[in-house]
Amino acid sequence: MVYTENANIARHKRLLGRGEVSYEWQHYIPLLEKKPGALRNGAPFAEMPLPLLQLQTALRRRERQQGDRIMAKVLAAVPAHGLETVLGSVKQLLDSGVTSLEQVLNVLSRLNDIPIPAQVETSLKLKEEPLADTARYDRLTDKEVFDA
Repeated sequence: MVYTENANIARHKRLLGRGEVSYEWQHYIPLLEKKPGALRNGAPFAEMPLPLLQLQTALRRRERQQGDRIMAKVLAAVPAHGLETVLGSVKQLLDSGVTSLEQVLNVLSRLNDIPIPAQVETSLKLKEEPLADTARYDRLTDKEVFDA
């Protein structure tokens, strides 16, 4: 476990054997913004959940050169939306046969709709109700307006 200021910030399983390696793939997500090619041969990303690996394979087939970049953008949504939410949206897309960044982000935005804030109560009252009167502007400028 890793602590800072009495807060647990990371937890890794303990490896007891010689030469054992364990990666936490989510720690490497910020790296992908600069080096999306790390997805192709990066050992940490081999441990991603199956739906993400399936999406990665589909994107590579469909997009060829841009597949890794698109997948990096999908993974960049994990810190903001949470792994379970991203996995849910990826599963929906894989079931529908759609594999594009726009569709993933669209599903994410629908899953994380921001609730409308409650009406704020106030004791303030208007002395005069506003009137929809465009001629008020003309009177302010002291110019006549001619209809054409």
